[in-house]
Amino acid sequence: MTSTVSDRPGYGQLLRTPGAWTFLLPGFAARQPFAMLTIGIVLLVQHTTGSYGSAGAVAAVSGVSMALFAPQTGKLADRFGQRAVLLPGVLVHAASVSALTVLALADAPIWALFLAAVPTGASIPQIGPMVRARWAAVLGAAPGREASPLMSTAAAFESVTDEFTFVIGPVIATALCTGVHPAAGLIAEAALTLIGGLFFAAQRATQPTVRDVGPAGSPRHASALSVPGVRVLAVAFLGIGAVFGGMQVSLTAFAEEIGSPGSNGVLYGIFAAGNMLAGIACGAIAWKTGPRRRLIAGYAALTLTASGLWAVHSVPLLAALGLLVGLCIAPALISGYTLVEALVPASARTEAFTWLTGAVALGQAAAVTVAGQLADAHGASTGFLVPLVGTVLALMTLLALRSRLVPSTSGRTVARGVGHRGPVTVD
Repeated sequence: MTSTVSDRPGYGQLLRTPGAWTFLLPGFAARQPFAMLTIGIVLLVQHTTGSYGSAGAVAAVSGVSMALFAPQTGKLADRFGQRAVLLPGVLVHAASVSALTVLALADAPIWALFLAAVPTGASIPQIGPMVRARWAAVLGAAPGREASPLMSTAAAFESVTDEFTFVIGPVIATALCTGVHPAAGLIAEAALTLIGGLFFAAQRATQPTVRDVGPAGSPRHASALSVPGVRVLAVAFLGIGAVFGGMQVSLTAFAEEIGSPGSNGVLYGIFAAGNMLAGIACGAIAWKTGPRRRLIAGYAALTLTASGLWAVHSVPLLAALGLLVGLCIAPALISGYTLVEALVPASARTEAFTWLTGAVALGQAAAVTVAGQLADAHGASTGFLVPLVGTVLALMTLLALRSRLVPSTSGRTVARGVGHRGPVTVD
């Protein structure tokens, strides 16, 4: 199914794509838990153990597990269909979160929490990548040919949706954990995963077609990692994960340090709101530069703004700088996801998106561990060094390997800017 594209595509045109709302609404509900899980684990385990280091380590185990298993989930979804993967996945996740919650409240040893965190992370449903794959399917995107002008709009829309969940998800989880019960955030996460995931899985008409055999006798189900650009993007997205993880733990520790734990959700919500606002703007701009250049420019700006976090010690200044950091994330994310649609064939696209999502989770896992240890040992401000180091390393990788972000096709016209009438090169 391919949408009809007008000369001036935008969000309105995108949302009129036939079948879009059937997967957008349940997909929005099902992806809410992703934004609630890490902060829910941190708040619960910190409450029961009294240590941000332990809380960050448990959350990190969950994140690493997700990073390792998410691409396999994506590969299975490409091969057998999204529904076949989601139905058992949401059941396992709800059961795993419940087990982790019970163990934490029972003051179980830390190794038991680590064990429970493994299936909790491994079973996180990959709703975001699945929604992106559905957009690519309904818009008729394919590598090696001129992309639909709505693909960049869809990437921007998904970034906005993701970040809207990170605006309200941590705030909801924090409010539940601090105002109702320390375990309430994780309980809500499990319930939303189960209900939203089942409704999303029920939308069969828009799920991408399963392809068993590649064109012209090509190998079946070749890994998305065989595309060099995907490997570069995965490394770059580790840095974005470092920002998310470092901000979550460091803002929590900062709020506790100043005696206002409730301000944590507000501060993180402002940070995520910046990301969401930038995503809206990115989708509305008719870009004249390609996604590769936008990715590098966005990452440079992200590195610059993250460099000042560690030196800020007041709530208003931290909120303002956090907003700026958030504003710089969306351009990098959107550009990276737009490049995937140009680099990767449809038969491996869900897997490619999950590699990027998994990279964010892995970077987040490492960041919450390191930031938690730094916050315990030296105070909240040192935890903010983690986003800086992560973005610097990722930016250096992008600059050194930027040539691998060009699709291996004749001609270099692979993607459009949002609303652009003519093709835009990856440069």
